[in-house]
Amino acid sequence: MKSSIKIQLSLMMFLEFFIWGGWFVTLGTFLGANLKADGLDIAKVFSTQSYGAIIAPFIIGLIADRFFNAERILGFLHIAGAILMYMMFKAEDVTVFYPYALGYMILYMPTLALVNSVSFRQMTNPEKQFSSIRIWGTIGWIIAGIIISLLKWDDVENNAAHDTLRNTFLMASIASGLLGIFSFTLPKTPPKKAEGSASVTQILGLDALKLLADKNFLIFFISSILICIPLAFYYSNANPFLTDIGMKSATAKMTIGQASEVLFLLLIPIFFKRFGFKLTILVGMFAWVLRYLLFAYGNAGEMAFMLILGIALHGICYDFFFVSGQIYTDSKAGEKYKSSAQGLITLATYGIGQLIGFWVAGYVGKHYADLAPAKLENGAVLTDAQNAERITQFGNFWQHVWIVPAIIAAIVAVLFLLFFRNSKKTESVQ
Repeated sequence: MKSSIKIQLSLMMFLEFFIWGGWFVTLGTFLGANLKADGLDIAKVFSTQSYGAIIAPFIIGLIADRFFNAERILGFLHIAGAILMYMMFKAEDVTVFYPYALGYMILYMPTLALVNSVSFRQMTNPEKQFSSIRIWGTIGWIIAGIIISLLKWDDVENNAAHDTLRNTFLMASIASGLLGIFSFTLPKTPPKKAEGSASVTQILGLDALKLLADKNFLIFFISSILICIPLAFYYSNANPFLTDIGMKSATAKMTIGQASEVLFLLLIPIFFKRFGFKLTILVGMFAWVLRYLLFAYGNAGEMAFMLILGIALHGICYDFFFVSGQIYTDSKAGEKYKSSAQGLITLATYGIGQLIGFWVAGYVGKHYADLAPAKLENGAVLTDAQNAERITQFGNFWQHVWIVPAIIAAIVAVLFLLFFRNSKKTESVQ
């Protein structure tokens, strides 16, 4: 692969994930603090990611893979996305914000597959070359978080006075427009000639449902859906939580999680070889339990190290379960169902699992917020500042919220421990 092409692909990956990290991390904080959205409204907006993940295979399977160059579709999607992101920047109410967010995620989620397609088609040895390209995506996400905190857009007082968190959408809109234009300069990636016509079941990976006849794969499949419920709590609540309890530069500190992803990704082959697939997955599951307990009992003062450790566990939480699961799925599927099986797991996790998770997180947040009185004893309505303090101080609101996903993750881990059985094939996955 030419060095010029490598630079192009690296920049593409950087912008792809800079865009996502530039607004999605602080989305929950923005919705609550700036648009005054409640838990269910926040769940509704976050669910747009899941709807996008469900619709994405149709865009890729029915359009991108058959009729148009991948780099051109990537360009059009990001230019259209830039317009929608700008409308999100201008929105003053969550009911106005939601349809733009839904439209944006329907356009953005397919681009995650498209940047991979463009990359793989230029590589002579993807196994060795892809990681050096993909890591720029992680760097892009980290840089976006650092910029947000460096400019103090996520500072509570600054945001309250100047509505600064709204700027994240403008930043993402500009980056999306740049990537859209830049995409047309990428190496040409024409559609592969299809052999026959793919059915909807093949596009969505549903023909791989036959793999569920294997009891172990069925247990893994169900666990993948259920573990996404705790994952959704992190996506929707982590930044609002850290900001609410007074952690400075919360968004920048959250990028520690992405840095840890890189580290633990390198450790997965070692764990597979030494401990086997089942134990590796279990470590990932119990890491979710530990993370949320650290969040529940840590604080921004003397116990701040607990919060930092909880953030840093993201590498274990995500890599040891989701990346390990992708490798396990590949080993179980065989040549016939490799693509379909990965599509099925993606649909189950990013689609169904996180959709359930975002709504569970929304209901839990609203439940504990509603338990506290919303008015003073004389009947006067609380100010925004008093209401925020009420929610934070009531029975340690955030502690209640984080205990729920900790319990869910613990139950999933115990069920997986009891019912999943190692076989020679799973033990040898490397």
